[in-house]
Amino acid sequence: MLKILPLTVALVFWPSYSFSESIAPYYGTTGNAASSGNSWSMDGVLPTPPGLDINGVIYDYTIQKNVDDSVNVHIQNENASGTGYIFRETDEWNPGSLGGTEIRKVVPVVPGLNRELWGNGSIEIDGPGSVEDPNVIYMYTVNPCYDPQFDPNCPGYEVQIPEIETVDVTALYNSNDEAVEIATTETDADIYEEEELVESEEEDKEKEEMRLEAALAAVDNSEMFATAFAQAQILASMNMAIQMNNYYAANIPGGEYKDSQVLIDKKIDDNQQGLRNGLAQQLLHQEMIDMQYDN
Repeated sequence: MLKILPLTVALVFWPSYSFSESIAPYYGTTGNAASSGNSWSMDGVLPTPPGLDINGVIYDYTIQKNVDDSVNVHIQNENASGTGYIFRETDEWNPGSLGGTEIRKVVPVVPGLNRELWGNGSIEIDGPGSVEDPNVIYMYTVNPCYDPQFDPNCPGYEVQIPEIETVDVTALYNSNDEAVEIATTETDADIYEEEELVESEEEDKEKEEMRLEAALAAVDNSEMFATAFAQAQILASMNMAIQMNNYYAANIPGGEYKDSQVLIDKKIDDNQQGLRNGLAQQLLHQEMIDMQYDN
């Protein structure tokens, strides 16, 4: 009787890289390639980024056979760039093995093979038997720097310098061409126009300075006028006050006004209530002073 051992864990030593996180290789697994049957196209199973390498296959299924029969089951992928298979794993179910037995395997692919090499996959059965609930999963690695131009940090990256076509100006124009000579020769008219332009700018500058001086003079005159006007207003106010005082001047008859109040006994009694209030305030004040020293 064939005894199926439990799943054996395969240790796969992944290659190490010193790239930054933005371009570091990353790992992944596909879904069940055999979910729709015993054959499949890898284009519908694997993701599409370049630089993808398959580095392992995980599969499991249940065998159905008679105990006396011999059956071989092949998990395989065609070689997309040639003949034969790029991957093929065979399970031999010899006589004595029981139908209904489940098998699970992890098959490493070292080194990893680029996805372009992996053709259509299938489960092939030799002998009187069948498989149930097949599950085939591919483990893969994606290296973004598969194309060095993916990122400036990738090894082998080359700075692309655009080619700029140089133009020979001397070939475009003939130095003996009369039109070129006329266009590059400074005429008397050009010199006269430049001199007129300089004179016009100087005249405009002088006019601007004259307008500025006139404006400053107007400001000074305004300040002088305002000062004189204020002084005139003060003098007018003073004159008005003097005139009003003269207008209302009058003689008040003088004389002696005698007191009409006469004290009979010529004695004023002390205010007893005031004395009591003063004494109470004095005592309160003294008490407050004593409290300070007591503390």
